[in-house]
Amino acid sequence: MPAYVAFLRAVNVGRRQTPMARVRSALEAGGFSGVQTYIQTGNVLLTSTARTEATVAARVREVLSGEFGFDVPTVVRRPGELVDLVTAVDALPNPFPEGRTYAAFLDQEPSAAATATLNDWPAPGEWVRVVGRHVVMRLGVPASEATLTNARIERHGVVSTTRDLTVVRALATRWGG
Repeated sequence: MPAYVAFLRAVNVGRRQTPMARVRSALEAGGFSGVQTYIQTGNVLLTSTARTEATVAARVREVLSGEFGFDVPTVVRRPGELVDLVTAVDALPNPFPEGRTYAAFLDQEPSAAATATLNDWPAPGEWVRVVGRHVVMRLGVPASEATLTNARIERHGVVSTTRDLTVVRALATRWGG
């Protein structure tokens, strides 16, 4: 069975609590196998008989939304795509070497207009590039002060969930190979 990495959007913030043991249990009961989680930010490795990322994302969302009583948008990648993303990010310029880098995972590639808007993001201390179905953000300001948020990315007709590149690297090492 193929393996997938599911990124859960906006979990374990405020009242949207999703203990990872309960996530694993619900997904196993929902027909997934080999379910593993990494830290509390909603990173899940699983296997499924489904053959597309979109099908897996929809099923994970359905299972977890039912389990927790609130919508759990989900973006899915194949494990090898995490390694490819880290390689692509490492090849990008870094105007803020002392800052942080984040990757937003999108459920689909943004439109050409959205890509142009994001790539020309005008905020001081923020450098942005669209890389396929990802938005890479290099920040020279604290993340809490950044103007590019998931909500702003989602105005372009995509579902988005963001991870620090340190987490993405860990997942690529753990699950990508």
